[in-house]
Amino acid sequence: MDWLSRIRSQAPLHHPGESVLAEAEAAVLMAITDHKEPDVLLTRRADHLNSHAGEVAFPGGKCDPEDDSVFATALRESFEEVQLPPEQVELVSAMPPSVSKMGLKVIPVIGIIPHQLELVASEDEIDSIFRVPLRYFLETPPPDFTEKEYLGVRYRIPCYNYEGYVIWGLTAYFITDCFNRIFDTGFELVMPEVQHTSK
Repeated sequence: MDWLSRIRSQAPLHHPGESVLAEAEAAVLMAITDHKEPDVLLTRRADHLNSHAGEVAFPGGKCDPEDDSVFATALRESFEEVQLPPEQVELVSAMPPSVSKMGLKVIPVIGIIPHQLELVASEDEIDSIFRVPLRYFLETPPPDFTEKEYLGVRYRIPCYNYEGYVIWGLTAYFITDCFNRIFDTGFELVMPEVQHTSK
């Protein structure tokens, strides 16, 4: 499969719309490397941070007033956190949002970056930078999941384990949801409603 062609053609079909983007409070960059066997770029946040300490995450953060779009937020935060030059990112599309455990409306932005690009972690925010083969998320069933309810809808949130890193929460949700939309992986995130039968 030509992974990158699939991403470039299918991701824009799931753009949530400008009105949704305008309501976003934070954005993350789902950076995928331009390789025959692409990797997904992830970070482990520093242990001393006040929020999401020690968690695996995409580069990203809250929208600033000077950001003119969620794309600008994702690029700015990625440069601050891992020294990813904005001009090295091929922006593909924004994807449907979700809400973090802090209550923020977060938009994932898919971008393609050079495979051999050297990145440097910000000591203030990032403990480590690592990559996971895209194939792993498409072919490896999540070994575990948690349940979350939002606005009356129950979700299954996958939990992946990769080389000592635990990928869970909103990051795992975005990975599974976005790749499900692009590659038709078929992992159901929305749980069926419990049917109550009367005796």
